[in-house]
Amino acid sequence: MQLMDLTSYRDLWKTHCVMALLASALVARMPVMATMVPLAFLAKDAAGNFGWAGVVAGAYSVGMAIASVVWSRRADRKGARWVLIGTGMAWGVLMAVVALLPYSWYRVLPIAAAAAGMFVAPVTSALRASWPRLVQGARLRAIYALDATAQELLFVVGPMLGAVVVSFASPRAGLLACAATAAVAIWWFGLKQRPGTTQEETDEPRPTARQLVFHRHRLGLLIAFACMVTGFASMSLGIVAFADEHGNRLIAGLLEMVAAIGSLIGGLVGGALPGRRDSYVWRRMLAMAVLVTGCVFATSSVVALAVMLFAAGCLIAPTIGAIYERLGVLTPASARTEIFGWMLSGGMIGSAVGSAVAGTVVETFGVRYAWVLMAVLAVVATLAVLHVPPHRPADADLEEVAVAA
Repeated sequence: MQLMDLTSYRDLWKTHCVMALLASALVARMPVMATMVPLAFLAKDAAGNFGWAGVVAGAYSVGMAIASVVWSRRADRKGARWVLIGTGMAWGVLMAVVALLPYSWYRVLPIAAAAAGMFVAPVTSALRASWPRLVQGARLRAIYALDATAQELLFVVGPMLGAVVVSFASPRAGLLACAATAAVAIWWFGLKQRPGTTQEETDEPRPTARQLVFHRHRLGLLIAFACMVTGFASMSLGIVAFADEHGNRLIAGLLEMVAAIGSLIGGLVGGALPGRRDSYVWRRMLAMAVLVTGCVFATSSVVALAVMLFAAGCLIAPTIGAIYERLGVLTPASARTEIFGWMLSGGMIGSAVGSAVAGTVVETFGVRYAWVLMAVLAVVATLAVLHVPPHRPADADLEEVAVAA
């Protein structure tokens, strides 16, 4: 019995545009991911405390959450190319303005950061909306798994690069480097978009925002994703609290790395599975909930928690990849970029809520309850996607799009 099949990865490598599109998207997203570290240090240096850094980072995130849907919807209507290039250039300029503000103007930083956040280019939404147009069937499942795995890599490498520039130069230099790199990289990614793609490729009516979000399958997937991101925020705070409880903050970085490595391995393996049976999102979600629950009983030992975090991490990228794939397939082509914009906005809100709630839970009940909260959220996510149709081995995904519309 064949446990892994690398045919899908080989086919993706040979498929025109796929790897170039993924590579350009990774380069375009990297400087945006790296921004948060120099932005936080710039705000701290200007105001003299990390409390103001939190305010500035929060304002930036709110700007992103608000504008994500707006730009994604416009990309569906007018074509992604010039929306990406326009927002990418605007973000670079605004981030440079933030970097060059005098420290005495630190009270203006939240407004400037929110403005910059509102012009974050919808690279992620445009990328995930592109995959169903380029590949189908087993390759579609594999590319979404690879995309989710690459996202994990960005979360690890992006902030580290930002921290390196801050350490060897300054927060201002870090933001200016991010602004310049993003302008070039997003331009490159934008040029790879097919102009006027969606509306000219399909005759199907465009759903309203209400019809798009409040769909029997799509709403469940959006709720599940928001629950997962909220749970990840809880897990991160739990890791920090666990390290602090053990008197060594280095433990936090090591545990985060262990979970990220598990996710990377899980994503690569998940994309290489033969896929001869129907693949239900809820099964992966439930398996992750079980493994996260195991973390609750492993907080007495660093080694035990590391093992359980690695095991739980192995389900992160495959589960997120399955959500991406189902959402892309079950959304009309005329609104795919927008639905991923809604997903990202929900994730931003979930992250903010997760950190706040998890902090209260840890202070009130103890460190292990950060994983209790994550496990509960994983169960809620499982229930939300119980009725989502599975990915099938046969290349019948195009038929599902017609059903979903």
